[in-house]
Amino acid sequence: MAVARIYQRPKNAMQSGRARTQEWVVEFAQTEPQEPDPLTGWAGHANTTSQVRMRFPTLEAAKDYAQREGHDYHVIPTPERKLKLQAYADNFR
Repeated sequence: MAVARIYQRPKNAMQSGRARTQEWVVEFAQTEPQEPDPLTGWAGHANTTSQVRMRFPTLEAAKDYAQREGHDYHVIPTPERKLKLQAYADNFR
C-alpha cells in the first residue's frame, strides 16, 4: 500500500504570479529503491506510483480520493504567507 502525501503547491519564487497554488496535490512516496537497468544503466523500478501526481480543487476531495482508494495519507499544512511590506522610500534611508 502506497503512502500518499497531500499538500498545496507553494508560490514559484521566480515569478510573481500565484497560479495553481490553490489546488491540492496528491503524491505517492517511493516504496522500493531504484535499481539500475542492466541494459541501459538507467535507474528505475516496476512500481510507477511514485510518478503519479494528481491535483484536486479542495483538501476534502484529495482526502476522499485517498480514503476511497485505500491509501494511507498525511497532510502537509500550507505554510502561512509572510508579507514583507516596504515602501519605495525605504530604499533611500
